Amino acid sequence: MLTIKCRGITFSNIQAVIFDKDGTLEDSQEFLRHLGIKRSRLADAQIPGVGEPLQMAFGIEGSSIDPTGLLAVGSRRENEIVAAGYIAETGRGWLESLAIASRAFDEADQMLKKSPPSPLFVGSLEVLKYLSEAGLKLGILSAATTETVQHFVKYHQLSDYIQLEMGVDSVHLNKPDPQLFLQACQKLGVEPAVTLMVGDSAGDIQMARNAGAAGCIGICWGKAEVSHLEKADVAIASLDEIQILTSPQL
Repeated sequence: MLTIKCRGITFSNIQAVIFDKDGTLEDSQEFLRHLGIKRSRLADAQIPGVGEPLQMAFGIEGSSIDPTGLLAVGSRRENEIVAAGYIAETGRGWLESLAIASRAFDEADQMLKKSPPSPLFVGSLEVLKYLSEAGLKLGILSAATTETVQHFVKYHQLSDYIQLEMGVDSVHLNKPDPQLFLQACQKLGVEPAVTLMVGDSAGDIQMARNAGAAGCIGICWGKAEVSHLEKADVAIASLDEIQILTSPQL
């Protein structure tokens, strides 16, 4: 077991660290923005007039996306349901609205299917290697599908460091449900009480805290002082702020 320190906060007896993917390890903002625009335009092609409101609902703000917004935080299913809600406002029935939204999302996925995963945030690979070599078990728990997480790990050649590649594959279980964190810990073979969560959203923090995690580290790259991470035990601006204490006096 190891002691980890971030900005003066220490976490003792740690055996594992679970990371979110988008916005934590993967600099995916541009891809998500592109995906949201594609989905909204394809929906607009079927139901003219819903494209712009959908982009706002997704949290697309000009050349960026809201880190607390639907696209950045929600699962695909949650995004589909919201999109269907906007479509239903045009007078379509609910089942028809869901089908239209699903069709637009599927078409967008096909168009972007061959796009490579977004780049890792600078320094992420080195931190994963550093933590893994220290003996910690590492996992990824994402709101994306498990297949997407597996593709991400394979593309960036992270399998030597990551022991858990887990996404959200059920329409009934999404972040911040603590069951996801409990399942992730079980698959890693560790207890929540010896496992840290590192994520960029309030949902990551709430999920892990309610599951009894050893601690919650919020990350907002380049700017740790953001309101949506206020419930984290500590917020950091870069993963290299996660340090292992090598002796008691440190």
